[in-house]
Amino acid sequence: MKALTPSILAVVICSTFVSAPTEASSHREAPNISRFPTLDSTDFYVFNSYEQGRDDFVTLIANYIPLQDAYGGPNYFAMDPDATYSIHIDNDGDAVEDITFAFNFKSMLPNDNQGVQLTVGPEGNQRTVSVPLKNVGGVSAGDDSAANFSESYIMSMISGAQRTGETMLLNNTASNSSTFSKPLDYVGNKTFGSMSDYQTYADQFVYQVSIPNCESMAQVFVGQRKDPFVVNLGKTFDLVNYVPVEGDSAPGAGDGGGFPGGITQSADNDDLADKNVTSIAIEIPKSCIVGEGNGVIGSWTTASLPQARVLNPNAKFANNAVNGGALTQVSRLGSPLVNELVIGIKDKDTFSTAHPKDDAQFLDYVSHPALPELLNILFKDAVNTTVGANLETLAPTNFPRTDLITAFLTGFAGVNQQATVTPSEMLRLNTGIAATAQADQSAFGVAGNDLAGFPNGRRPGDDVVDIALRVVMGRLCHPIPVNGEDTDLGLCAPEDANTGTVPFTDGAPIDATMMDSSFPYLATPLAGSK
Repeated sequence: MKALTPSILAVVICSTFVSAPTEASSHREAPNISRFPTLDSTDFYVFNSYEQGRDDFVTLIANYIPLQDAYGGPNYFAMDPDATYSIHIDNDGDAVEDITFAFNFKSMLPNDNQGVQLTVGPEGNQRTVSVPLKNVGGVSAGDDSAANFSESYIMSMISGAQRTGETMLLNNTASNSSTFSKPLDYVGNKTFGSMSDYQTYADQFVYQVSIPNCESMAQVFVGQRKDPFVVNLGKTFDLVNYVPVEGDSAPGAGDGGGFPGGITQSADNDDLADKNVTSIAIEIPKSCIVGEGNGVIGSWTTASLPQARVLNPNAKFANNAVNGGALTQVSRLGSPLVNELVIGIKDKDTFSTAHPKDDAQFLDYVSHPALPELLNILFKDAVNTTVGANLETLAPTNFPRTDLITAFLTGFAGVNQQATVTPSEMLRLNTGIAATAQADQSAFGVAGNDLAGFPNGRRPGDDVVDIALRVVMGRLCHPIPVNGEDTDLGLCAPEDANTGTVPFTDGAPIDATMMDSSFPYLATPLAGSK
């Protein structure tokens, strides 16, 4: 690191507070969605497939149901059968979906929804009783006869706007049926044998899918995975109980040569290390989704419920409520951290229900973000007093924040900006930029001289927490490496952001090698019991 001037030292102290609200990904990110955990989209990924031989495909992954404890029985983590989970693609830049893949789930018990039943009691005083567990014996690839619960889903492709477009059910080519199955969650090793046995079992649920007017097959998988997101969550919300600047000369160096007392990279800092999620993953040929645009697609995921729900006062497994009315969006996620980092708390629920084409209503949150300025007002005097400095401000000073508008709303010209530019929040991916092999990926994406990573889409191994911390504090006001050369993006100037080159971090490392190298890319979930 450079010598620590009073200005840099002040920035480091202030950043302890600046990072606090930004590091929860999209796990429980808005007041209302925290009441609907089965519809809570935790993370969303869109990237050019980097599995060997899949160069012509794009992978989209929407994760739902946050903070799953692997031992969370006896019910574990089923999807909501009343909900519609959707992945949207805008391929012409008007911030309206051109293609939607919609998923609807059904939960079932064997024996006509009576479940597995045992005969209990002596002769003459016997009762047939349903068992309370989701399985009554071992489950393996090819033999799920001991399962006492199952989930299936249908997958629809909607061409045009989701509510008014043409809908077509997609077929599972193996069975020539519109019904797909979801694996049981990883109950534990007495049920499944071992982690490798569970993965072999789960691999059965990767399906080939025929897409209309598409010569090549798509793939789909829905099931439990290890939560790929990493974050130092508990200490962050304990008034950031660490110094969030790299403490080594380089991440993982172990030399203490960075900021004195700064946090160093350790898996122990990942509070989601013991959590699972439920993933909806699809892999689609690029040629089938790019349309007539410039090859850049925008994408986001939503979950919706019918507008009205009447609870059954005598609830049954297959009849606990009656739902009706228009399908109403309750969850939305494109780029990570937007609802946490940018949107004010009074509008978080509004953002969850909004459509990208209507995002002009949130522009002030991006062009004039409140959080850096609020924290500057709260802590500037204390920082100046502590280090004997006389800083006028600790926050970036370029208004409007063109750097954030570009990162969150328009994409970067020549990288991930669509031919028609409609400012709106979504993940934008240039399908023409070749995927970077797993071993060569930079966790810092574009800022790490890897154009195939975030914010050009998002891969599971991109360290979006550290990237977001640095961007909000002005990293894009300074040159970043593009194809090996430091490049001024022209969005703002270095003097606008005296914090821009400080290596902010939460100390929770992530990289592509923590994931699988093939579809659906996310790692095998953790076992509920070993």
